[in-house]
Amino acid sequence: MKTYDAAVIGGGPAGITAALYLVRAGVRTVLVEKVSPGGQVLMTEDIENYPGFPKAIKGYELVDRFVEHLASYDLDRMNDEVRELTPVKGGYRILVGEEPIEAKTVILCSGARYKHVGTPGEDMYSGRGVSYCALCDGNFFKGKTVAVIGGGNSALEESLYLSRLVDKLYLIHRRDEFRGNKCYQDKCFTHPKMEILRSTIVEEIVGDPFKGVTGVKLANVKTGEKNALSVDGVFVFVGFEPTAAFVPQALARDKNGFVITDCEMLTNLPGFFAAGDVRSKNCRQVATAVGDGATAATAAHAYLEHLHV
Repeated sequence: MKTYDAAVIGGGPAGITAALYLVRAGVRTVLVEKVSPGGQVLMTEDIENYPGFPKAIKGYELVDRFVEHLASYDLDRMNDEVRELTPVKGGYRILVGEEPIEAKTVILCSGARYKHVGTPGEDMYSGRGVSYCALCDGNFFKGKTVAVIGGGNSALEESLYLSRLVDKLYLIHRRDEFRGNKCYQDKCFTHPKMEILRSTIVEEIVGDPFKGVTGVKLANVKTGEKNALSVDGVFVFVGFEPTAAFVPQALARDKNGFVITDCEMLTNLPGFFAAGDVRSKNCRQVATAVGDGATAATAAHAYLEHLHV
């Protein structure tokens, strides 16, 4: 069984940054990533608020630069799913696919995934008109009518991207006020292709077994008024949930399942750090993920140095 000083789980901005800092410090490190590097960044069309790119940069282009930066360093990589993570004497045992490895310290950067809204018809038509990624599926709805559910930055950003492709977009939010940045709100609220439906919930996503999604049933939460819309697709952006089903039960998490850390990214378990979107925090952006990764790696290196004293 292979043993490492540090294991970084997740290849998004936080994981790539953590791995970069560790290998540059001479720490024997393995980076575990289930699929391709990049995480949620790969699902982002344009990134306009990452320092150094005043004219914006494509999500995949930024990931390519991250990967290129890390490629020149001596780093073990494992491409499979983490099935189990267990504390053992001297560190942690990690089951990656069918292969167990051990590490003295772990940096969890497994990220988060889009939440489901939980309305009837959502699961039935997932992949057949219901989507959680505008960049992935937007082209399927070129020239058509879609509904977007949500009121945060993701919903607004994805709506702006979709507006380049579709003929009509209904932006549906269960509250009066939107949570997203004002610059995105201003663009959406004045967009000629968008119709904003406030204080409204989707009670059901309806469709045809052969055609997929054909419409949504709506209700106004204030007046109780009900109506229906004909749409060809529904995009759901109602927040995130952590990708952390495999973590030890003793790991402290908040009410939504995100991992609780201190300012150095240390959890309640010795030598176990968390960084990026999997961590309990308010701001989930590329810039904060990179900062988390650098902080966690620096703290993990200090932890390893202390072990060797």
